[in-house]
Amino acid sequence: MRKATIKRKTRETEIAVSVMLDGSGKAAVATGIGFLDHMLEQLGRHSLIDLDIKAKGDLHIDQHHTTEDIGIALGQAVQQALGDRAGITRYADVHLPMDETLTRCAIDVSGRPYLVWDVPFTRPKVGDFDTELFHEFFQAFALNAGITLHIATLYGGNNHHIAETCFKALARALRVAVAIDPRQENRIPSTKGSLAG
Repeated sequence: MRKATIKRKTRETEIAVSVMLDGSGKAAVATGIGFLDHMLEQLGRHSLIDLDIKAKGDLHIDQHHTTEDIGIALGQAVQQALGDRAGITRYADVHLPMDETLTRCAIDVSGRPYLVWDVPFTRPKVGDFDTELFHEFFQAFALNAGITLHIATLYGGNNHHIAETCFKALARALRVAVAIDPRQENRIPSTKGSLAG
């Protein structure tokens, strides 16, 4: 089974993340940040990756450290669960609609981390969650998972929908990209013979 557990403890946060790539989308999430919990549940459900995420952070200051550190730990868990990446599909892209909003996500599970983020929000907060923190989460995730990740909201008006399409689009792209391609067998999907970065 392709699974991993990461525990991360700093003076700002204490986080435990477990993932199973070949799951059914079960998500048990408790971060202390309601909107982020909702988004991470969507990520698990639509990627079919089982997630268990528990976090305690310095929320009396703000939500930045907790959000970023969850992205770091989740990325590290996905990276570890992927192992040498043998047999994976590697590339995937999706256009994810939600009412008036459309977001595009394209990924390469390449070992070369990079984020392109073109997601305009029109308000500084969704509920009590700072919209600038979405970028921080996705950047921390991409860098620590070792994936090239492009996310662009092509159009949209409702900021909740914009955020949710980003998480669901990532989920649907991850679902395809990390899946085992039966035609690849145990081969690394690269002419270099390695996806180590």
